[in-house]
Amino acid sequence: MARWCYRHRLVVLVLWVGALFGLGAAGSAAGTNYSNSFSLPNTDSTHAYDLMVKALPERSGDTDTVVWRVSEGSVRDAAVRERIEPALKEIAGMKGVGEVVGPYAPAGAAQISEDGRTAYAQVTFAEQANAVPKELVEDVVDTAQDARADGLQVELGGQAITRIQEPPTGTAELVGIAAAAVVLFLAFGSVFAMVLPLVIAIFGVGTGMLSTTLLSHATDVPEVAPLLGSLIGLGVGIDYALFIVTRHRKGILRGLEPEESAVTALNTSGRAVLFAGGTVCIALAGMLVMNMRFLDGVVIATSLTVVLSVLAAITLLPALLGVLGKRVLSRRQRRRLAADGPESAEAAGAAARWSATVQKRPKSIAVVALVVMAALAIPVLSLRLGATDQGNHKEDTTTRQAYDLLAEGFGPGFNGPLQLVAENAEPAAVEELVRQVRATDGVAQAAALPLPPDSGITVIQVVPTTSPQSEATDRLIDVLRDDVIPESGQTVHVGGVTAIFKDFAEVTGDRLPLFIGTIIALGFLLLLIAFRSLVVPLTAALMNLIAAAASFGVLVAIFQWGWGAEALGLGKEGPITAFLPVIMLSLLFGLSMDYQVFLVSRMHEEWVHTKDNARAVRVGLAETSRVINCAALIMICVFSAFVLSGDMEGAMAGIGLAAAVALDAFILRTALVPAAMHLLGKSNWWLPAGLEKRLPHLAVEPREEAPAPVVAADMPVQRTQPAARVPGGSVVHGFVRTQQGEPVADAILTLVSPDGRQVDRVESLADGSYILSAPAGGAYLLAASAGVHEPWARHIVIGGDPLVHDVVLSDLGVSR
Repeated sequence: MARWCYRHRLVVLVLWVGALFGLGAAGSAAGTNYSNSFSLPNTDSTHAYDLMVKALPERSGDTDTVVWRVSEGSVRDAAVRERIEPALKEIAGMKGVGEVVGPYAPAGAAQISEDGRTAYAQVTFAEQANAVPKELVEDVVDTAQDARADGLQVELGGQAITRIQEPPTGTAELVGIAAAAVVLFLAFGSVFAMVLPLVIAIFGVGTGMLSTTLLSHATDVPEVAPLLGSLIGLGVGIDYALFIVTRHRKGILRGLEPEESAVTALNTSGRAVLFAGGTVCIALAGMLVMNMRFLDGVVIATSLTVVLSVLAAITLLPALLGVLGKRVLSRRQRRRLAADGPESAEAAGAAARWSATVQKRPKSIAVVALVVMAALAIPVLSLRLGATDQGNHKEDTTTRQAYDLLAEGFGPGFNGPLQLVAENAEPAAVEELVRQVRATDGVAQAAALPLPPDSGITVIQVVPTTSPQSEATDRLIDVLRDDVIPESGQTVHVGGVTAIFKDFAEVTGDRLPLFIGTIIALGFLLLLIAFRSLVVPLTAALMNLIAAAASFGVLVAIFQWGWGAEALGLGKEGPITAFLPVIMLSLLFGLSMDYQVFLVSRMHEEWVHTKDNARAVRVGLAETSRVINCAALIMICVFSAFVLSGDMEGAMAGIGLAAAVALDAFILRTALVPAAMHLLGKSNWWLPAGLEKRLPHLAVEPREEAPAPVVAADMPVQRTQPAARVPGGSVVHGFVRTQQGEPVADAILTLVSPDGRQVDRVESLADGSYILSAPAGGAYLLAASAGVHEPWARHIVIGGDPLVHDVVLSDLGVSR
């Protein structure tokens, strides 16, 4: 498929551009229909909500609040009323506003605080917050705030008001893409190579978000789902393209033609991208075990975006590589390639030096890495799930100031009242229950709300003495449910936004172990099949748990403890949003699997060839750490940019995932994993024989082919005596030595087929030994090179039995 896309690049480009613009046109015509229901089936708060809807079906629009406070005097003063009442009247007359209930009507006396300095009016729109036109909300805000005067503060709160405070859609994505572009340019040194991953990410995320918009009309998709989809889509889209483009550039630098290099890159890194994308989707699908409809829409949006990003990487990317040809290299690289010829495939530089350091000091590096991760994980012990509200907004926003004014004037619990809802309750029993609730510790106010008599529903509104996010409020809900209501003998349900999020947090906490166990088990099975080892997937599972604990520790310190939250413009501290651990763990486990696959696949390939664990770990780390770290740096930029999304949940997810990726790539995969694999030795690759026979075979990344060495046509054919027969395959093995008989370590030996295809490639071990595998018997070219020694090559013939062939090198030429 890669070759077809490369050769038919214009067709592929037209199809992708048509799909993007077609989905865009369909999305614009259909609009959005996102759902923001956080309720859970069979919970007390859901039963209360269902009864409320049954009693008040007409109150379907979003209700927002206009709050005003005087520094002196009373809100009842004529001067204040002369400014506020005309504004409320004007708002009530706006098209799209259902009603405005102010404090100056006889029924609105309770909307003025006891000290007379704070009052509020409720503005009910005809539509829910997502459907209210932004222009209408802005007119309401402007009209209300025009009533301000010296000593008179006017602020507004509510979901519709929050929407107009959000930055323009796409701000976070654009900043993330710009930061990623800088990293890519520094990594590649070529504008064309830099643009490729960005284009792939834009097409993947664009088609994913537009498809999610259309799907919102067919199923429940929460409003936060497209944001999370774009967050993960940008990260994986850029990273997957980065891995393929990096392999393609290496192929060209090693002498392959652009088409062959692209095909090879897609057949190697492209296969790894398919596997990695599948693991991310499986990790995301793990959210389905939580049995929460709200999360089902998140799974759809994020998985669809990942699938389309992978599809763009394996189809659109080869087409773009065909358009660019050798221009994926910088001009300096193209000049050097023309002047000096193909470069060596040897890993060198800082990555190779670091890999050697890890091999020399695995214990000390492992201990330091574990100490750092453990220290960062300490705050997770105080993790508390809940919900963010407008009290967590930035201090300079009108929603935060309205929230604070209401809390100051009417008490901290006013912003999150509870509703006790009963059906067909006797009036006397309701009065007794109100009395008992008022006598309960932690209750500031309790009163039955006036409802239509024929509704059969009774609602008691309870205002706690503590804020909605306070643990004391959670305890009050438990007391009402477990003690006060049962003692009354009535069937009463406790509802309200505060109760809904408390139930959501409890259900999430109860189901979280099952969720974590599911995604760990699925990841374990995938790695077990891919690398045919028990220790590698066990190590990966343990590392994923360590990364999750440390990243949530960072999240708790910033958002729950408030360390630097206001300074970073993230708002006031509060509990961690209840659904965030599920989403973050899915994304984290999926991305961690990506890095594990790219790192260990190279180690596994080397282990299969040499059976030398130390060498396999050293070579694998040296050859993959640079691209993994570059990919991680890009993801950190993309995720961190979502602090600018204007959404608290998006900011939490962005900071949490950025911390997780940084810790995973720079500490776990670069230090702790290779150090642990050095310490474990050959046991890394242990698999019981019985299990080996039963496991299916899955090739994550086949060996990369390289151009054959240039060999003179008159080189003789060397035939040697076969060693003892090895069932199941054909190999050539022996020792590499100098003329003095000393072993030559790290000599590069390559076995090439008659058609010029590299069959196998290894480096000799410390004792000079080597072993190369051949798919079948026949004539091959065996080539060797090592440091100051002259290149060596011989034609050999391998039969059904292993072939023993020693290589003797000298500074001047070939001995035998």
